[in-house]
Amino acid sequence: MQTGFSIKRRGLASVGLVLTASVLVMSGCGMMDRSANMAAFTTQLRAANEVPPNASMGTGSVDAVLNKDTNLLRWKVNYSGLTGPATAGHFHGPAAVGSNAGVALGWASPIGSPMEGSATLTPAQAADLMAGRWYANIHTAANPGGEVRGQMTMRN
Repeated sequence: MQTGFSIKRRGLASVGLVLTASVLVMSGCGMMDRSANMAAFTTQLRAANEVPPNASMGTGSVDAVLNKDTNLLRWKVNYSGLTGPATAGHFHGPAAVGSNAGVALGWASPIGSPMEGSATLTPAQAADLMAGRWYANIHTAANPGGEVRGQMTMRN
């Protein structure tokens, strides 16, 4: 035999489950919204991408994520096989593939592999990055104009 108390307790438990499920669904939607405001970029750094190309055997990669709400860009760089120590590293732009441009955003020294960095972009910088008009470039003493380079492209 059920008492009024046990029926009420079951009713409250059901309400609690419904509320918990609602909160989980709503928080899941929020997580989807946040990820929709993130844009991921990548590039492969190669000497053949330099303008003009050079004979370096160096290679590398840059992976980055831009928060489109705050314009905070975070990046990770890896490289190896350069002709010597990296003397500088930058994002350059705006520039199409095969074109050179000035430094849009420098990387903090010392430049090493692996390394990470972050910076808040201006609206114009974020627009250029989103449009594919930024490239990453690592410089050395033997190649002061840039030893390895790659155009930043948005990941799908």
